[in-house]
Amino acid sequence: MRATQSSGAVTRQRKGSGNGVGPGEKEQLGQWGRAWEVDWFSLACVVFLLLCAPLIVFYFVMSCDQFQCALSGPLLSVYSGKTSVGDIWGRAPSFSGTATGIYAAWVCFQVFLYLCVPDVCHKFLLGYVGGVQDGARTPAGLINKYEVNGLQAWIITHALWFANANYLHWFSPTIIFDHWIPLLWCANVLGYVVATFAMLKAYFFPTTASDCKFTGNFFYDYMMGIEFNPRIGKWFDFKLFFNGRPGIVAWTLINLSFAAKQRELYGQVTNSMILVNVLQAIYVLDFFWNESWYLKTIDICHDHFGWYLGWGDCVWLPYLYTLQGLYLVYNPVQLSTVNAIGVLLLGLIGYYIFRVTNHQKDLFRRTGGSCRIWGRKPEYIECTYLSTDGTKHHSKLMISGFWGLARHFNYTGDLMGALSYCLACGFGHLLPYFYIIYMSILLIHRCVRDEHRCLSKYGNDWRRYTDAVAHRLIPGVF
Repeated sequence: MRATQSSGAVTRQRKGSGNGVGPGEKEQLGQWGRAWEVDWFSLACVVFLLLCAPLIVFYFVMSCDQFQCALSGPLLSVYSGKTSVGDIWGRAPSFSGTATGIYAAWVCFQVFLYLCVPDVCHKFLLGYVGGVQDGARTPAGLINKYEVNGLQAWIITHALWFANANYLHWFSPTIIFDHWIPLLWCANVLGYVVATFAMLKAYFFPTTASDCKFTGNFFYDYMMGIEFNPRIGKWFDFKLFFNGRPGIVAWTLINLSFAAKQRELYGQVTNSMILVNVLQAIYVLDFFWNESWYLKTIDICHDHFGWYLGWGDCVWLPYLYTLQGLYLVYNPVQLSTVNAIGVLLLGLIGYYIFRVTNHQKDLFRRTGGSCRIWGRKPEYIECTYLSTDGTKHHSKLMISGFWGLARHFNYTGDLMGALSYCLACGFGHLLPYFYIIYMSILLIHRCVRDEHRCLSKYGNDWRRYTDAVAHRLIPGVF
């Protein structure tokens, strides 16, 4: 079936073949995005994640619910014979009509804000870029248009949350915590439904068939996705919506619900809970303030949409990125003033590095290098690449500012922020440190994955760049 695109939501640079590209087509054109073929190690990792990731999420949440967030608690309890796996499973709350209604209302409300409420924030917030924006060029040479209104959705959602907590009293501020595990089942259902629908859509009615990649391996295609930018109608873009709305808008609401529960249980909100809420809210607000910039990042520019993004954004992100707040409900920590200031400074310095590094890259892109970085005209390497329709494009890789220190220095700042969230929880248990461990693995893997793609995309020009900037994350070390 031939794919079509609404002319108002996409700019076509050059007409492509209109057909999906399979692993048998080996032209050296547009070698970016995910893999064309799958090796056995990659396949083993994919199958492992498909089988184990949902169990990992349940294990962490259940460890808090039944064992005070002690990760070894379930294993030791089963090993010693005090309980069984069946007993643990039986004690976990199951689906509930209330949780299903809450989750359905939540997703529908976010869809409504995404599709039906055009952005107005860009009209009065100085420096904010919202409204209709162009994305990056896809492998097929297309430039999709996006309605950037995530910040507005976040503001409306949180305004209603605070109005309810202080005036309306329609529901308890602890509602998310009180239904945490039943909501987990609902999130899993949505994640699998979205991933399955995206795969079927890629086969039967893709948005842009020339941007599809088929490896011929069901598990890899299901997890990593086939379609590059699946859409329904003119504006509902799966990647932008699921990357930002169900999970990241909810992130700060989840933390607020955890803080409300801590206050309900102990009569106060500890400084560690305040730190986690503040530092993670800064990160979330930064994401939505720079949502138009996010359109040029690896998630949008390279990743196809499959289970990895669909299920991950519905389940993995909201349930594992909020472990610090969940931990502090069960194990309240009151930091000393010195330690609290130290955690705050680490988080703020990490955020500064993360934001300034990304700002330098964005400024360089927007001006084509006609700007000043650290008071000087930036240096860069000229490079070229081909899209799948054979069109030759030109680009520039900056080697000045933070980007001259390391090739992914923004990730270094990100990891500093991640560490600050974990340190706010003290050293009583390993569970809150999952985030820094996971983010280190994720971002190092992303470095390698991104550089492999860039090598395929830019060829020898990329080798010149890595010669000029020798380290990935830590100057002089790695």
